[in-house]
Amino acid sequence: MANKKLRLFERRRGRVRNQLRRVADGSRLRLCVHRSSKNISAQIIDDLKGVTVASASSLEKEFGVVGKNNIDAAKKIGEGLAKRAKKAGIEDVYFDRGGFVYHGKVKALAEAAREGGLKF
Repeated sequence: MANKKLRLFERRRGRVRNQLRRVADGSRLRLCVHRSSKNISAQIIDDLKGVTVASASSLEKEFGVVGKNNIDAAKKIGEGLAKRAKKAGIEDVYFDRGGFVYHGKVKALAEAAREGGLKF
């Protein structure tokens, strides 16, 4: 059972990444989301330079959601990431959900980042 779930996750991630590679023109950065059973994190990555420009995680104390992985935590992470991206001068990004389904926490993080001023 676990192998089947992992295979499906890998297939979804491959579809998302291949689509991003097809449409990526190098002018926009990638907002990458990772969700575990206990935490959620997001980072904005410049693939041409291979560096992380901005990041936010539920492990950081400033968000007040240490060790939480719920929709409220995802919203705070999305808002915090949008603020850090604005500070770094980033507005347009591609949303890379990885193999995670665009539902629940991932959707809440994306909507909060959009409300914070990121465009994708």
